[in-house]
Amino acid sequence: MERWNGRVALVTGASVGIGAQLCRVLVRHGMTVVGCARSVDKIEAIANEEAVKTSPGKLVAIKCDLTNESEILSVFDEIRQTFGRLDVLINNAGLGHDAPLLTGNTSEWRNMLDVNVMALCICSREAVHLMKEKNIDDGQIIHISSIGGHRMPTANFLGANFYCGTKFMVKALTEGLRKELKALNSRIRIASVSPGLVETRFGFHQ
Repeated sequence: MERWNGRVALVTGASVGIGAQLCRVLVRHGMTVVGCARSVDKIEAIANEEAVKTSPGKLVAIKCDLTNESEILSVFDEIRQTFGRLDVLINNAGLGHDAPLLTGNTSEWRNMLDVNVMALCICSREAVHLMKEKNIDDGQIIHISSIGGHRMPTANFLGANFYCGTKFMVKALTEGLRKELKALNSRIRIASVSPGLVETRFGFHQ
């Protein structure tokens, strides 16, 4: 992690769960981390934690509704103007609704597509543009996907079929972006991580 000291990362869905913990770890390793989410107050609370405040890096909170492209573009404009570079993008934001294919609500399907797929694509596109603009040829883009992107749910969880469909798309889009970067002879790397059930507000509901 030493080579990332002093460099800039963007983490989406940074207010809770995996995203929040990623922010803590990256700041501890000396990175300037831009955390974006709708609940910006929660990211600010993380930034004020003693362990984060005394870390060699820093956490900057930006409010962003990832279903709104103009807000996403504004985040990248702010990164460009404030930090002048972006070295790492972690597409962590994701959501799932109990919305079966035969009885699900169309607005919930669309919401999952907007966050799990469209926002991921927009952020990845803008990150690559900014990295290339600033001659960052060793950048990293990491998608936090799901085990649901590798296998469909059992009969007990049919409400997750659409969610899993979006995660299968993430798997395909990861490979597609890798091929496009290779065609450009770019050294920017793309990867995805597929957790199983994690003890977060997303994974456990009371």
